[in-house]
Amino acid sequence: MRIIERVKNWFRRGAYRLTEKELQTINDHPKINIDPQELQRINKNFIDYQGKYPKVEYINSMGHLKKRDYFYLNMTKLTAEYLAGLVFNEQCEINISDAEDDNESNSYQNAHDFISHVFEHNDFIKNLSRYLEPMYATGGIAVRPYVNQLTGNIEFSWALADAFFPLKSTSNGVSEGVMMFKSMQVDGDKTKHYTLLEFHEWEQSESGENLYVITNELYESDSPDLIGKRIPLSERYEGLEETTVFKGLSRPQFNYCKPSGFNNISPHSPLGLSITDNAKPIIKKINDTYDEFYWEIKMGKRTVFVDDSMLNTLPTEDGRPPKQVFDPDVNVFKSTRFRDGDAVVDVTSDIRVEQYTSAINSSLRLLEMELKFSPGTFSFDGKSVKTATEITSENSLTYRTRNQEVNEVEKFIKGLIVSTLELAKASKYNGKPLFNGEIPTFEHIGVDFDDGIFVDKMQQLNFLGKSKMYGLIPSVEAIKRLFEVPKEVAEEWAKQIQADQLGIDPMHIQQQREEDLYGDEE
Repeated sequence: MRIIERVKNWFRRGAYRLTEKELQTINDHPKINIDPQELQRINKNFIDYQGKYPKVEYINSMGHLKKRDYFYLNMTKLTAEYLAGLVFNEQCEINISDAEDDNESNSYQNAHDFISHVFEHNDFIKNLSRYLEPMYATGGIAVRPYVNQLTGNIEFSWALADAFFPLKSTSNGVSEGVMMFKSMQVDGDKTKHYTLLEFHEWEQSESGENLYVITNELYESDSPDLIGKRIPLSERYEGLEETTVFKGLSRPQFNYCKPSGFNNISPHSPLGLSITDNAKPIIKKINDTYDEFYWEIKMGKRTVFVDDSMLNTLPTEDGRPPKQVFDPDVNVFKSTRFRDGDAVVDVTSDIRVEQYTSAINSSLRLLEMELKFSPGTFSFDGKSVKTATEITSENSLTYRTRNQEVNEVEKFIKGLIVSTLELAKASKYNGKPLFNGEIPTFEHIGVDFDDGIFVDKMQQLNFLGKSKMYGLIPSVEAIKRLFEVPKEVAEEWAKQIQADQLGIDPMHIQQQREEDLYGDEE
């Protein structure tokens, strides 16, 4: 009975492999069923993020259809970069401990040391700082740990919003999914495009045990826009197993992070929205206004009426082509018929700088409201968009928005830590498990985000100064918090301050320390 069941499972997994069907899109795969509108939305987000807008068509003074570049303010990138910088930076500290006091023993010390090494090896803090920007701009990122079989180190694979697709999800998040990795190979004048699909699924053994199955499928195509036909893994990834099974895992190996908030565009989708998905009309208005403003500046928005004979496009009586009087790329001149007097009349008006600046600033206010940023976060001066570099009120709208995003990123980091430790415990290198310690829960993982950008130093100085004056905080702690220095440095500063106040010679202090350490010299 067990053998028969194994054969059935083998055929169920290999059924698609035995067909000759070629995948056009990711949705052609029998396991994947994503709302096509969601895929289009994500693709549109990447176009906006990259600034790949079509050229603008216009009619020139000769009546010919021309095209020019579209001038825009990339608010999709700017807002995503701004929020990513507020949420996370390289000052973030991660700690794993079950001890409430520094003097207590920490049973998770091995886990803390192991994760510190893995994060340092993968430059995780810096990479997360970079990947948060496209996450906010396009709707999500995914990362999963894997074991480098050559070195025994744990590496991280990252996937942007267009390379991760959920298979199953619950109210707690995505439980099964597929990550897509694209590559290419040039051979002479031919270019082959490869797509690796990595499926993460849960199965149940005959004994009822939960099994975590990772399945790899490789596809080849002549076009970068197609998935192509399935080929053996060995043609591109030598040594990569088609199927890997893990036991004893409590959570998925991939970790998906998306902006906070509900997906109101597709309510039943587990995929996240970009922070600008609900602000597309406002961003388009900003871009259109800026494009008109730029073009008016470039052209001087000059309007000159000329006699229609000067714009004549008909051949002469002897068959020769008409002589072109004006630059064909200019749309300044308008044709009319003059009876008397001048054949050229300049009716140019002044460039409307104030009107365009006011219109763009008005749209930026609406964008701030849509993104839940504090009023005045963005401003346009006719040259560039400026962002607020300091937010001093902890009750500001931006601060509350930032806190919501911090919660999502914190859960993402904690999930990645647990997934990494579970993978390390279930994997071996040279016959030994990569990690043998106790795996912590989320409650024992601390992520300390740097809130310095929201703290006004003068307000903090007044608060800590009064707290010290009323005897509510030690001098060392006040120095440590105000200047963000280690405790040892704060203690050193406190001693120097005390010496200055008492008028003690610093050389005397140094001599006294040496005597305390080594005793008096006879």
